[in-house]
Amino acid sequence: MSDNKRIAKNTIYLYFRMILTMLIALYTSRVILEKLGVDDYGIYNAVGGIVGFLSFLNSALATGSSRFLTFELGVGDEEKLKRIFSSLLTVHIILAGIVALIAETVGLWFLYHKMVIPPDRMQVAVYAFHISILTSVLTITQVPYGATIISHERMNVYAYASIFEVSAKLGICYLLGYGNVDRLILYAFLIFIVQAILIVFYRFYCRYHFSETKFSFIWDKSILKPVLSFSGWSLFADGTTALSKQGVLILLNMFFAPAVVSARAISLQVNSAANQLVNNFRTAVNPQIVKLYAVKDLEGSKKLLLFSTNVSYYLMLMISLPLFFLADPILHFWLGDNVPEYTTIFLQIVVVQSLFQVFDRSFYVPLYVKGQLKENAILTSLFDFLPFPAVFVLFKIGYSPVALSWAYLISSVIIGLIVKPILIIKLVDYTWREVFSVFVPCLRVTLIAVIPSTIFFVTIPQTSAWILISEALIMMAFSLVVSYFWGLDKSMRERIRGFIVEQLHIEK
Repeated sequence: MSDNKRIAKNTIYLYFRMILTMLIALYTSRVILEKLGVDDYGIYNAVGGIVGFLSFLNSALATGSSRFLTFELGVGDEEKLKRIFSSLLTVHIILAGIVALIAETVGLWFLYHKMVIPPDRMQVAVYAFHISILTSVLTITQVPYGATIISHERMNVYAYASIFEVSAKLGICYLLGYGNVDRLILYAFLIFIVQAILIVFYRFYCRYHFSETKFSFIWDKSILKPVLSFSGWSLFADGTTALSKQGVLILLNMFFAPAVVSARAISLQVNSAANQLVNNFRTAVNPQIVKLYAVKDLEGSKKLLLFSTNVSYYLMLMISLPLFFLADPILHFWLGDNVPEYTTIFLQIVVVQSLFQVFDRSFYVPLYVKGQLKENAILTSLFDFLPFPAVFVLFKIGYSPVALSWAYLISSVIIGLIVKPILIIKLVDYTWREVFSVFVPCLRVTLIAVIPSTIFFVTIPQTSAWILISEALIMMAFSLVVSYFWGLDKSMRERIRGFIVEQLHIEK
């Protein structure tokens, strides 16, 4: 199968997953917010933030797992692949125990003494916390299996599992209306059940289809040393990323009511749904970049990275324009009268932040492929971490919650436009000319697309759902046309046409 055809096929599966999961996820979020209430929804996200922060250990190893499994698949050494998988699963089992221990001691103390939770809901929050820890432990041991599926590029399985997950969460919305159990406890327990079912499915699928996933306890230092060395720098970087994602929810809860945590969580959820389009494309294309590098096709790997970075940005811009300009009517259309204060401005700023994060994530790929993560971990972590103490001080002296969003936007601009480009030039032999071949067309497309979007927003009142939907679709369509004609050169347009032909062929 050609590289284009494989990427096209995997992208179709991921797009299908994205559309269905996004629609169901947005609907279930609205229902869960109504059933739990703004305060309990904020409590669940704040409590989950403690466990999520601890899970940055898992995120670091997940990055290493995926890289080494994919690389070894490109090389074709099956016996070493088996030893890598078993070694990785052994490490993840140990890590799950460490996370559980820390969460049940330090995390529980933090919950009781530092979180702003109404006294009458504290015991419920503790129960939800314990269930969240159990869910996290199971998820950690699942990582090598998920990494194996992605390494083999079985995106259809990944898509079907995700569809089941969001469909099950839709069922949870229905079940929350029944029984005498506290809804927050019931919600946390049902989420745990869904994750347990997914874990069983992934393991049975992997054991049946991939011979390397038959586990035996292996502690192979020759394998684990490079993996842990690679993951060590990821661990440093992911720790600061956890601060910017989960840590800020905890920080908000320390200074403001749970409703503000809900506002931030909702804005991140909408933005996460929007990011799925880009993430699915990158998930489909990244294994090809790794495998091209593994077989020493360095130029091919570089060209695919630069091309995919442009496309990733244009996809994100297409979603960002309507989300930025129509944030308030979209939120009210989605949540009705349950939109917490600050949600709109949180969403608008985080959408702009996502555009710069496209460069951050894309330019990370060549560093990840080559295994050059030390400098990236130090510099990226520094700029990811600095907003956290700055925001803490700003909150202490009385600034509004919005200060948090501005601080992290500035951090993302510095990382995406300055830090990552310098790193790939110094460490992976890219040139400033190649970097600007990405930046310049992205800037041109953004300036051209923003002007008519502003005019649409100012001149067309969003008085009904149909007008809102039509206006959003017009903005997206215009952005897509501008990206194609002003954002891609001739060779890129030919590649896009070839990609589309591959998709149409597969669909037939």
